This record gives sequence, C-alpha cells and structure tokens, in this order.
Amino acid sequence: MSFITNPLVYYPISGILWFWHKIFAFLGGLLPWVEAPDSNGLIWAFSVIFLVFTLRTMLFWPAAKQIRFSRKMQEMQPKMKELQKRYKNDREKLAVETRKLQKQEGFNPLLGCLPMLIQIPVFLGLFHVLRSFNRMGTQFNALGMTAEETRNTGNYVFSADEVQSFLDARLFGAPLSSFISQPVEQFQAFVEPGAMLDFARWNILVVAIPMMIVSAITTHLNARVSLSRQSPEAAANPQARIMNQLMLWAFPIGILVTGAFWPMAILVYMVTNNLWTLGQQYFLFEKMAKEDDAAALQRREEQKALAPRVGMKPSTTKKNRSSAAGTAAITSPTVETGTPADVNDEASASGPAVAPGSAPRPGQRPHSPGTQRSRPAQKGSGSRPKNKKKKKKR
Repeated sequence: MSFITNPLVYYPISGILWFWHKIFAFLGGLLPWVEAPDSNGLIWAFSVIFLVFTLRTMLFWPAAKQIRFSRKMQEMQPKMKELQKRYKNDREKLAVETRKLQKQEGFNPLLGCLPMLIQIPVFLGLFHVLRSFNRMGTQFNALGMTAEETRNTGNYVFSADEVQSFLDARLFGAPLSSFISQPVEQFQAFVEPGAMLDFARWNILVVAIPMMIVSAITTHLNARVSLSRQSPEAAANPQARIMNQLMLWAFPIGILVTGAFWPMAILVYMVTNNLWTLGQQYFLFEKMAKEDDAAALQRREEQKALAPRVGMKPSTTKKNRSSAAGTAAITSPTVETGTPADVNDEASASGPAVAPGSAPRPGQRPHSPGTQRSRPAQKGSGSRPKNKKKKKKR
C-alpha cells in the first residue's frame, strides 16, 4: 500500500508541514528574542496548527455537504418510514422505491460519506508522518532504529537535518514527538548521541494531559452542537440514540484513554482540529438557518401576492373579460337604420331607443325585431312638415 499512500497521503502532508515550518522559521529569524528558530518548539507547533488550517480549508466544501446531507436525511425520514411501512414485506420493491425517492429529492449518500472518507486517511497520514520523526521501537510501524539512525534518517520531504531540528524542539519542555507511554530508552532520540536528557516524563505529562482534556471537552461540545440540530423523530430512533451516546461520551473518554499513545504534535493537531470544527459548525448552521428563513419569507411573499386584497373583489382575468365581451357582442344584435341622420331624427322623434323584444310604448305600433321601421320621406332639408290647421266652416 505504500505505493498509494506515499504519493497521495504522506508526501503531501509532510510537504504542507515543511512549507509552514519554513515560513514561520523565517519569520522567527527576524525576531531577536527567538533562539534557534529551526528547532523552536512554538514554531513547530504553529506549523502543525497551520497544517490543520490548510487541510480543513481544503475539506470545507465536503464538510458543508456532510451537514446538508444530515439535514436532508432528517427531512426524508417521514417518507422513508412510509415506504418501509408500505413495502415491509417486499425488500426488492423497497430498495427500488428508496432509490427513486433519493433521486427525486436530490439525495446522494456517497456525498454524505465523502468527508469522513477523506478525513480518516488525512488523520492517519498525519499521525504516521509525525510519528516517523522518531523511528525507534517497533510499535506504530516504527522501524526499530537506534537513536543515531533516527536522527540521521530523513522523513519523506524532510531532510536528516530537519528531522534533527524537530526532535530537538521542545513545547514547554516536552519534545513534540514524545508521548506519555513512550519507553525511556526511546528518549535518547531527542538529544545528541551521548548527551544527557534535558527533560523527564513529568514534562510530557504536564503538557499532554491538559491538551488531552481540552481535546475531549471540545469533542463533546462538537457532538452536542451537532446533535442539537437533530429532529425529535431521528433522536427517538434506538440506533440513533445509541450513536448519540457514543458521540457524546464514548469518543471523548476514548481520547482520554488513547491520548497516552499519541505524540505531542498529534495532540496539538486534535485540539486545533476540534476548535476549527466547533467554529465551522456554528458558521454553517447559522448560514443554513438564514437560508431557511429567506426561503420561508419568499414563500410567504408569493402567497401574499396571490391572495386578494382586503375589501377588493377578485378581478377576472384578461381571457375571461375578452370572452365575456365576445359573448355580449354575439348575443346583442345591432339594428341598422339607414344614415346617421335618420337615426338621430328617429331618436329625437320617438324618444329613447326601444330594446329588441320589449313591450311597445302607448301609441306605438308593434314591430318584429328583425324588421326596420319605415317612415315617410322628409321634405326640404329634412325638417319635419308642419300640420296645417283646417278652417272650420261657419
């Protein structure tokens, strides 16, 4: 597997650590109070911290996808339960309908597992690179080298001189590559051959135990923040309840137990990684909450725009109005009565127009709706002739 892990995991991680060490060693050399910046414990610790920042920045998008994956999975739980209830006796049909539902909802289980699949080799690769600075002993894939061989063997992109500077680095008096349960004979790798040890196990305990406690507490807080977004239905699931308890209590306790076998630099990585995760969760959860609020506000605005206003009658659409107008034009025939002048004369003579089919006024002759009323021709300029009075015979 080394032909896969070396180019894909170990060399990239050691290269990022080497890059940040060169940056901080250069900056430390500009400060007069920093002695031997290449082997300064704080400079190496900052290199590990910025290694974490670099890796987590690269994994930010998968982490956001994982959180959205969890939210989407919780939203799909009612539909999944309905499918399980409907096809409880037909596993093949249940699998088909489940895949159909996932495709319909845009749900991809592989994207949810991707962040975890990426972070596991990253953590194991970093553990291996930091542990490989001291290759004495045989545990954790160590090569059983002597102290002198360890100090004169390179570590991936690090040369032998850079390995020596890391082994000579002290973080508050404890070597960065040391761990609590490390055998005493392996301490010789942290000093020049034949030189006296400048630290004891209690120096490792004083630095390692607080970082183990902080790492366990931040692991618990990360689990609590993550589970606070879990729906009540999902939390009521027996399997989910067991997993929640493991995340809240078993994992933090596991850090306190296994932390005795972790190099000091790994503890620095764990504390930094947990603090980054805590801040990242708050940032992503707040961002997603704002997105949900904006989506809810948009839905309310759309419903408000479609609803009729208070005190106003709902208006007909343009299509209905045009069809109504067409119907009225068809059902109301127009009576043509000659020239416009005739029409005006008739209107002035007979008063208001009579609608078709209505009863005739007193003194008016009835006529059929389809016929035109005839009238004697007018003389002169169209004025009505005056009736002459007949003289009475005396």
